[in-house]
Amino acid sequence: MTAETLSFEEAMEKFDPVLGFEVHVELNTKTKMFDSAPNEFGDVPNSNTTPVSLGLPGVLPVVNKKAVESAIRLGLALNCSIAPISHFARKNYFYPDTPKNFQTSQYDEPIAFEGEITVELEDGTPFTIEIERAHMEEDAGKLTHKGGATGRIQGAEFSLVDYNRAGVPLIEIVTKPIVGAGERAPELARAYVAAIREIVKNLGISDARMERGNVRCDANVSLMPKGSSTFGTRSETKNVNSLRAVERAVRYEIQRHAAVLSAGNSIVQETRHWHEDTRSTTSGRPKSDADDYRYFPEPDLVPVVPDPAWVEQLRGELPEPPAQRRKKLKAEWGYSDQEFRDVVNAGVLDEIEATIAAGAPAGAARKWWMGEIARLANVRGQEITGLGVTPEHVVELESLIQAKTINDKIAKQVIGFVADGEGSPAQIVEARSLAVVSDDGVLLTAIDDAMAQMPDVVAKVQGGKVQAVGALIGPVMKATRGQADAGRVRELILEKLGVS
Repeated sequence: MTAETLSFEEAMEKFDPVLGFEVHVELNTKTKMFDSAPNEFGDVPNSNTTPVSLGLPGVLPVVNKKAVESAIRLGLALNCSIAPISHFARKNYFYPDTPKNFQTSQYDEPIAFEGEITVELEDGTPFTIEIERAHMEEDAGKLTHKGGATGRIQGAEFSLVDYNRAGVPLIEIVTKPIVGAGERAPELARAYVAAIREIVKNLGISDARMERGNVRCDANVSLMPKGSSTFGTRSETKNVNSLRAVERAVRYEIQRHAAVLSAGNSIVQETRHWHEDTRSTTSGRPKSDADDYRYFPEPDLVPVVPDPAWVEQLRGELPEPPAQRRKKLKAEWGYSDQEFRDVVNAGVLDEIEATIAAGAPAGAARKWWMGEIARLANVRGQEITGLGVTPEHVVELESLIQAKTINDKIAKQVIGFVADGEGSPAQIVEARSLAVVSDDGVLLTAIDDAMAQMPDVVAKVQGGKVQAVGALIGPVMKATRGQADAGRVRELILEKLGVS
């Protein structure tokens, strides 16, 4: 059951939101954070493990240098200071997906601290968010709950654990409390996570596929009564893994908090779970403070002491900042300010760039990603990038259109079949016999039938009202299941009627 909520507008009249984000970024290193097990997604469960990642007695971890390099590069990109010395610690808690019963993380001495980034809201308004820290740690395994109706632990008969993800390198980015966003807080949440995703992809340190959990956000929300400067009790919605869900989760929690506080009750400091189907959160567990985790220094790992010269080398090798890249791409593609903002807000900038690089015109790339692909993703309740349509698919689709093998109407159908996993556009067109009817004989037969059924329209066209020809094209397109070239049909009708 969903909790009582106030309308968002009423919540904003009574309260000011305070936000905080903890974004977890899985690194794309070849091996795990502290051992040589492969860091691969989608392999057979429990196949990518070693005694270290399973936490067996007597094992000793070794820090992954590439992961340290990635953490430094990300810290620099977030305008953080890089610590001359940082330590790992043991974060103690029992959960079946953590085989050691503790997570190796960084606590009071993170590798990067005191940074900031400026993100743009949908209308281009800038908002600066302060970064408290970015620290290294390892991911937990993955639990799959069986027997329940929801796939969650509540109601499940049993759970299976896959330790392939246990030990995968993570960087956790923690913001300072964010105030002043007001009614734009949900929008800011989406923009911030999108900016982090863009930065890590730009750096090449993560695949950043949110549907795979490469980027996950824990969203903290609390409310202050209007005119107050004292932060309220926060809730933390865990592991939100899509941009749309982050925005919706923050909005919902604002409305839920407002209802609880308006009724004279208190907010429970706890973790919450986001449910996309009901667009609501449910209670998880009481939120532990740092003391409850009994942090203590990891005795099996030496301090991380990066050479200052190496840090400066990495700083000099940073790629072009995303804001500069966006400005350059906008000019190259010839998009208007609004068109480009829409692309960025939809989170398909990289996909459009890859589509254009693979040979599609800039206008066609935007048309398909922001048109039919976006529409289909919305209908199916998925992120555009998680639909299964790739830049290569779009390029192939556009080449089929240019070759007049298919038309735009058929192309829209093909995108749906691609998303269903039926193959590439060319394979689908062939398998489903979707190619445009190019036989003039077939078209002329359909044209004759249409003209016989609509003599009044024929008379109008012959009388000089050429625009009326559209009424004849429609039945022809229907007779050919939309597989005729409408332009060619128009030419044949006018030729047959002797109208230029």
